[in-house]
Amino acid sequence: MSTKKINYLIGNAELLTKQVPGPKRKMDKVPLYSADEIKTRLIPQLNKLIESSNNLNNELCPKDLTVSAITLHPSFIAKTAFPSKFLRSFGGVNLGSKSTKILPDKWNKVAAPEETPTTKLFIAVKRSQLSEFKNSLEELTDEDALITDLEKIWDIEFVQPDSKIKNNPEQVQGYFEIGLHLLPSGDTEFIKREFIKFAQKLGLEIRADLAIGISNLWFVPCVGDENLVHELAKFSFVRVIRPIPTLRSFTPIFKALPISANISIAKQKPLDSSIKVAILDGGLPETHILEPWVKNYKLADNTAKDHEDGLSHGLGVTSAFLFGPLKPGLINTKPYSYVDHHRVVDSKIIYENPLELYRTLNHIEDILLSRQYEFLNLSLGPNLPIDDDEIHPWTSLIDSYLADGETFLTIAAGNNGESDLEAGLCRIQVPSDCINALSVGASTHIDSHWKKASYSAIGPGRSPGRIKPDLLAFGGSPDQYFHIPHELNSSQIVPTCGTSFSAPYLLRSAVGIRAVLGEQVSLMAIKALLIHNSIKNDESKNHIGWGKIPENLNDFIVSPDGVVKILYQGELNPGKYLNVPLPIPSDGINGMISIKATCCIACDTDPQDSAMYTKAGITIKWNPKIGKGSQPFFKQTTFATEAELRSDAGKWETVLHNQVNKRGSSMEEPAFELHYSARENGADAGSRARPIKYAFLVTIEAPKNQDIFTDILNEYSHILSEIEPQIDLPIQIQS
Repeated sequence: MSTKKINYLIGNAELLTKQVPGPKRKMDKVPLYSADEIKTRLIPQLNKLIESSNNLNNELCPKDLTVSAITLHPSFIAKTAFPSKFLRSFGGVNLGSKSTKILPDKWNKVAAPEETPTTKLFIAVKRSQLSEFKNSLEELTDEDALITDLEKIWDIEFVQPDSKIKNNPEQVQGYFEIGLHLLPSGDTEFIKREFIKFAQKLGLEIRADLAIGISNLWFVPCVGDENLVHELAKFSFVRVIRPIPTLRSFTPIFKALPISANISIAKQKPLDSSIKVAILDGGLPETHILEPWVKNYKLADNTAKDHEDGLSHGLGVTSAFLFGPLKPGLINTKPYSYVDHHRVVDSKIIYENPLELYRTLNHIEDILLSRQYEFLNLSLGPNLPIDDDEIHPWTSLIDSYLADGETFLTIAAGNNGESDLEAGLCRIQVPSDCINALSVGASTHIDSHWKKASYSAIGPGRSPGRIKPDLLAFGGSPDQYFHIPHELNSSQIVPTCGTSFSAPYLLRSAVGIRAVLGEQVSLMAIKALLIHNSIKNDESKNHIGWGKIPENLNDFIVSPDGVVKILYQGELNPGKYLNVPLPIPSDGINGMISIKATCCIACDTDPQDSAMYTKAGITIKWNPKIGKGSQPFFKQTTFATEAELRSDAGKWETVLHNQVNKRGSSMEEPAFELHYSARENGADAGSRARPIKYAFLVTIEAPKNQDIFTDILNEYSHILSEIEPQIDLPIQIQS
């Protein structure tokens, strides 16, 4: 009896692509403001700025430098419109940015102006140069070349000290984190030195030994009285002051006594022993049921004792990765890989002080820096919802290590989903807002009755990075618990719930794809496969992200009858346009079809630019019929509000995903066109940008063409090939 062939992914599709010339752009622009209008707005603002800056004591302005805020007109916030000429004439150095909203008096659109997001730049400038600039501005005429840059400036203002201070209801009294601007080049030690001197004069303790430098930001812990910290905000180069949060609790949402039924696990080698995976968590008991599959157990600090709740949490997270939710009796599921467990949190987080959060981050950085692992999970972090205005050091540091696309990291979104919605306390927690990692929320059930678990943190994320959490995986609920081994007797199971377990459970599927398909698929492609094949329900994207992952690996890698999945993967070059043909049978496709596409990239970030965090963005055009022009495919309204679209924010996402229905006969030599835009500190990066890794995945579902997979593969056999499993089949492929 013959067995019907299983169709998998079609690969090598990147060999079909080619670079093409970009479109011609119209460069003629009519000025939005006259010189007199610009002077009428900016000169009074400059007078206030000069007065406020001159009132500062010299100790607050090292080397006479002060930090001013420049708000851009929302018509001029694209990278190509960055006001470089203005900054040179102003004598200013760009330190970073954040988002804000304004209502302009006019703009370069037909409709009446509306309140719109825009960018606020932080600029270091000598106080002595402010008056010189004001004098030159008074002489401005419409013929001056500088007019094209000055019309981009909506507001110039003094940065009020109170605007730098953030609140946190989970704060520990007397402990603060200071984010300090540094100059992007040259000597910056004088800023740190003068800041520490001023803080000590106030009677505050600055723990420079725990400081973290990321790009031109310097994050340093501070201990002292809250009122004195408010005085510290007057120092010009202070970017942000926020109370240091506690560590997220290791205590799960629900944890009962172990149930009476025992478990045993068949001792089998994993599917692929070569894959390097690490769990970064709270440690493991001295003896436990998972020992055969934990290859290495490492302590970040050998001198510290275990956290009182860390072993139970670490054991549960590790079990969730190896075996998913456990069931009573014999467990015959084969793990996909071995795993290393790193204890990065220990008793010192309790018995010393909240500054140990910095020590924990240093442990995590050491592991990322070692480049030992392709796959990692992090189910811990600061007990702090994300902030739209500022990037947290946990997020920015982790993103910097993932920017090359060579590390796949899952992060638990947080269990604060039932916290205050109005105050934003239910939003995803730091560092699950990383744009280069997968933020994982929790679903209530494994089967089709699933929905977002009430405790699971919600989005939206920051822009860019709006769709957060990225995905859901089963995390348990009072109707269907997630069972893990008991810490003291790991042959018994404990019912529990939490995103701490949904995140490693999702990582299990990612590693399963690598184990089955091998290195034929990149880590970017695995991310795309997870998002591309996720299951939606009628809940908001702010709750479920792109959807819940399927429970069976076949759903990621198999093309059923009437369906073809085509994978393109490789690198994109900055500023270039890549034509991505969609292979279809030469005799066309009958009937209505569904086309689903997903694009994922990894990229560098600018931590000091919360308004322009990602250094790369992808614009994709869809041309279903040759010579007929492009049509929309990826709707930016998926990623951004209407106001954000006007502000250019929707163009800088690292994940694009959508599905459209078309008539098969309407397609003739269909193709996508990918354009990689690169920026740095908000301006055009030009030749400084580096290539980025991408994965582009397309599914064609054609019910009236049951053999579409075979038809395409046969027609393009000289280029395309099937990505077949690297293991002997049949096997039981399950999650």
